[in-house]
Amino acid sequence: MDLYGRLLGNVLYPGWERLRGRDPHTVGRLLERTQHASAAELADLQSGFLRRLVRHAYAHCRYYRDQWDAAGLRPEDIKDVRDLARLPVLEKSAARASDEGRLADAPPWPKVVKTTSGSTGAPITVRYNEESRVWRDATRWRGYGWAGYRPGHRAFHYWGVLATPATGWKKWKAELDHTLRRDHYVDCGRRSPADLDAAIATLRQVKPDVMLAYTQGAAALARHVNRTNARTWDDLPVICGAERLWPSDRDQMVKAFGPGIFESYGCREVMLIGHECDRHDGLHLSMETMIVEVLVRDAGGTRSARPGETGEIAVTDLHNLSHPLIRYMGGDRAVMRAPEPCACGRTLPRIGPIDGRVTDTLRDGAGTPVNGLLFSILFVSLEDEAREFQIVQRASGDLSIRVVMTTPGARISPHLDRITHDFLAKYLPGIRWSWDYVDAIAAGAAGKRHIVVVEPRPAA
Repeated sequence: MDLYGRLLGNVLYPGWERLRGRDPHTVGRLLERTQHASAAELADLQSGFLRRLVRHAYAHCRYYRDQWDAAGLRPEDIKDVRDLARLPVLEKSAARASDEGRLADAPPWPKVVKTTSGSTGAPITVRYNEESRVWRDATRWRGYGWAGYRPGHRAFHYWGVLATPATGWKKWKAELDHTLRRDHYVDCGRRSPADLDAAIATLRQVKPDVMLAYTQGAAALARHVNRTNARTWDDLPVICGAERLWPSDRDQMVKAFGPGIFESYGCREVMLIGHECDRHDGLHLSMETMIVEVLVRDAGGTRSARPGETGEIAVTDLHNLSHPLIRYMGGDRAVMRAPEPCACGRTLPRIGPIDGRVTDTLRDGAGTPVNGLLFSILFVSLEDEAREFQIVQRASGDLSIRVVMTTPGARISPHLDRITHDFLAKYLPGIRWSWDYVDAIAAGAAGKRHIVVVEPRPAA
């Protein structure tokens, strides 16, 4: 790191945070130690924070008090993490409906108010207190550090919704802040060949130490780099998030940017949930900041997933006392991992791969659920002829394969048409499907471009 980078990372950034009454660096030093702590110590840390959270939520949040009274539960019934399963889960629809009821009537008061992107429906309002913000920042920087990214490095953000207001003094202020922090932003939502060429030109000009990107944005850029033989840089770490990382995407990114492709997983409600280390073998959970459960719903009710089993993720934010989220079901799915140490030496438990959203699950002609992750196999073949692609299952069950052809006006070759036909006959029997040739695939409101889209079926 050069002199300005060291000054920024070691003096200016921490000094500015302290002036604003924050101290993520003290928490960060704790997190550097606890990532190697024993399972018992980590469980004790979580349990202490959990008891505090439950007491506060019961005393000051009408929604939780009413829910737990109806279930015959008292705060003293929750003694450690194992007792968390006694509390009801908070579905996304319930979280939206209970917005005011979950707002605490006593300090600490909310310091940050945001809304989610609403990628699976209406957005949710997120409020959190200063303590929660400090832990979120410290946890994020610890995860970034596993990829080699630290304050002071030049960062190329290939992101969906740019952090710069369009006009006015706020635009000037944001741009100055980005310059001082060495953050360079490029909108990944625009992905024509000319846009991708422009992004590559900016990448060469900035000469970043790290790239942070929407996963599908980085994948599209990587494919363009590889297709045009545009790589002129040394290995560049890439931290990708906000969208699913398909195996074929990782392969393309490794070729374009080098082996340091780091998947991160989080959501605006709680921020960083999990992050890869340099072993790329699952995502380490932010255990000191939240409790993450992987849950399976079956005929017997809701239970914890077994190692190797896929389930829905429930998150409990341990430090947000102003607007608690307890056992919040955000709609994501992941594979449960056995509780064994990672080869990197960190003891933080792991999950993964992230299996996408509950709404990514397709249905065959008999109504049997089919994991959307299977389509990573098909996408490898489509990359030969298509620049972008998307699988859409209509409410009727019919499937549309939307493709942006590499050569405008071209059509999928008979060879790939046969491969696709055989693939769908095997994995989605009984489903009608068709090619849908488009000029572009639109991103959602937050700039995310989902590879698998399942339209909701009408209620029975």
